[in-house]
Amino acid sequence: MPEMPEVADPSERGGPAAAVRTDTRLHDLVIRAGLVYTPDGPRPGAVVVDGGTVTAVLPADAPVLARDEVRLAADEVLIPGVVDSHVHVNDPGRTDWEGFASATLAAAAGGVTTIVDMPLNSIPPTTTVAALELKRKTAAGRCAVDVGFWAGAVPENLGGGTLAALHEAGAFGFKAFLSPSGVPEFGHLSPAELKQTAAEIAQFGGLLIVHAEDPELLADGDPDEEAGDPADHADHADHDHPVGYGEFLASRPDSAEISAIAQVIEAVRTTGVRAHILHLSSAQALPLLAQAKAEGLPVTAETCPHYVSFAAEDIPQRATQYKCCPPIRSSGNRELLWQGLLDGVIDLIASDHSPSTPELKFAGGGDFGQAWGGIAGLQVALPAVWTAARARGLALEAVLGWMCQGPARLTGLADKGRIAPGARADLVAFAPEARFRVSARELRHKNPVSAFDGADLVGAVRRTWLGGELAGGNHAAGDGLSTPHPPAGRLLDRP
Repeated sequence: MPEMPEVADPSERGGPAAAVRTDTRLHDLVIRAGLVYTPDGPRPGAVVVDGGTVTAVLPADAPVLARDEVRLAADEVLIPGVVDSHVHVNDPGRTDWEGFASATLAAAAGGVTTIVDMPLNSIPPTTTVAALELKRKTAAGRCAVDVGFWAGAVPENLGGGTLAALHEAGAFGFKAFLSPSGVPEFGHLSPAELKQTAAEIAQFGGLLIVHAEDPELLADGDPDEEAGDPADHADHADHDHPVGYGEFLASRPDSAEISAIAQVIEAVRTTGVRAHILHLSSAQALPLLAQAKAEGLPVTAETCPHYVSFAAEDIPQRATQYKCCPPIRSSGNRELLWQGLLDGVIDLIASDHSPSTPELKFAGGGDFGQAWGGIAGLQVALPAVWTAARARGLALEAVLGWMCQGPARLTGLADKGRIAPGARADLVAFAPEARFRVSARELRHKNPVSAFDGADLVGAVRRTWLGGELAGGNHAAGDGLSTPHPPAGRLLDRP
């Protein structure tokens, strides 16, 4: 048996060992690639996996004996699995919209190895410990990737210790709406309740994540349909005058985001709570966030693939698959969001996968006033962002920083989002120059509806490993045929 290299006291940064000794261990897996994207940058390498963990990153030709050896194709690189910290699974209660089985299969097929599920759109919402336990029970044994859970902060669960109990029960943090969520079971916070919530969460060191739109600045009190059922307000629609995209966009102005974000920053300043701004759409809010960061306030922000891919002026009339809240804004706004990412004002990109049935998404026959608002894009988030980044001359490392390391930092998942000794062996064989056209009907989302339907993207996910094992729904061979594997995703508690 050949002598084997083994890392002794491996570098946290994932480089070759400073000191080695020889052994004759039989490792679980070695993946050899022309480029391995480590925290130190891409280089040829052999990634060694034992017990679901990366144990060494060695030179590509290092002699390694393993039960399974994979050599990536010449057009493939090895990247860490994406951590998507903003996914609406809608299960239990609205499983016809998505569900843990379909959502996690779509995630695995898109190179996403960890998702964190949002607390609303499921019935009941995750606003009590009992509801969190029900959600875990619903997800158990059905997940193809690892799944964590956000809890919700609503008027009904403030005070009385419910938020602290959810924190202790393993919830990753607390989502709050400042405008109506669109579903009656998940209420929004008033400005006074926001301050109360921030103070309460700050006491136990939790994380507040916020849908930041000021309802006072939304036209006609239009509900936030990210979560809502259009049937709740369809009776009020003007069927003789269907709402077009321009009218819808005007109903949710930049000022609504700016005002709400200012409220969150002030709550952080006065309570010390750690806060995260969800799905930032308006680049006009960037100076506020930059100033907060310059003050040293613990505020972070995300944007989404659809905001950095699409532009309002390109959205066809009646194309309600593009409706989301906050809305997709102008091309100039989009470019400023990219600059916000490059400047570090925006910390990460998450999908905000928010699907529904075709009947809801296209309610009103293309009326933006009636249609459900939410973008289904979990499976294509990585190639969509890479396509847009590549077109702007950006490197793949930047995309991985925003979609792997950034969300891992937000959620405290220190063993995720990187390829380095000690990290979880969540790995993706990615072909960064492979081109394909998205077909919503071929995606693993439960419903064949997506704003990315028909988009020409660059960057194909060929295989995904979860803890060193092929994740469900992957292509086990390069023949394009899906070979499902048993669900192996873990249910995660807050670290």
